[in-house]
Amino acid sequence: MREFRKLKVWEKAYKFVLGIYQVTKDFPKEELFGITNQIRRASVSIPNNIAEGCGRKSKKELSDFLNISMGSASEVEYLLLLSYDLHYLKDKYQMLNENLIEIRKMLNVFMQKIENDIE
Repeated sequence: MREFRKLKVWEKAYKFVLGIYQVTKDFPKEELFGITNQIRRASVSIPNNIAEGCGRKSKKELSDFLNISMGSASEVEYLLLLSYDLHYLKDKYQMLNENLIEIRKMLNVFMQKIENDIE
């Protein structure tokens, strides 16, 4: 079992979620149960699955949850692009996308380390 709060990738993903909540406050009200809800849920899933995986006993289980986290990051990447193309995100898209890319890189490194430990 690992302490998820000590992980830089979890910390960065958590701060990313806070940023997503901030920018989606300005999304159109008709998107409250559409893109707004989906991008929030998918972004929350990133640090959530890191935390849940860290609470599991085996490295294999941790690896599985990190894979889910990576899938959620891909979903958020798409939803950011869609939000940008629909003009819901203006000047925040670039910053959010760069942060997400960094999170994905950090997740990839963490996943590789865990998978190497399993072998």
